[in-house]
Amino acid sequence: MKKLFTVAALIALASLPCLAQTTTWNVDPAHTNSQFAVKHLGISTVRGEFTKTTGTIQLDEKDVTKSKVEVTVDTTTLDTRNEGRDKDVKGDGYLDVAKFPTMTFKSKSITSAGDGKLRIAGDLTLHGVTKEVTFDVDGPSAAITDPWKNLRRGASATTKINRKDFGVNGGGGFVGDDVTITIDMEFTRKP
Repeated sequence: MKKLFTVAALIALASLPCLAQTTTWNVDPAHTNSQFAVKHLGISTVRGEFTKTTGTIQLDEKDVTKSKVEVTVDTTTLDTRNEGRDKDVKGDGYLDVAKFPTMTFKSKSITSAGDGKLRIAGDLTLHGVTKEVTFDVDGPSAAITDPWKNLRRGASATTKINRKDFGVNGGGGFVGDDVTITIDMEFTRKP
């Protein structure tokens, strides 16, 4: 009986790797771009980017809806191609990056939205306020092997928020309330 139990336990343990198809991928900051777009005076769209984004994806290879995503955007790296505007947006009237140097997103659920598309709901923390948002995602792409033998994938995620929901109240009517956030991401792992 003891031998039968030992054989059954070994078979059960051997089958565990087959069940666990989750792989860890790291966001590649050099090939990832986080951007925002907001209306100025209601007539034109101003765009900016944050030049440093990091994070991890726990990717379930069998069922992508069981995956987990965590992304951190360094808000101190804001660039709108206008030094004066950058200073204003980084200041306490808007992002207050001295007090809140990051924007983070942690997924809570992932659902399929068609072939090659996902909807990822989770907690976005911006300006010290956390709210649930949903990103519409194209991807992830199929894995490729780069020239250095690393595996790479990509995805593009977009959501729209009301900046005032996050306590970003500056602008005095010159800046729209709706802000589109897009993260074009490349992520890697060792084979």
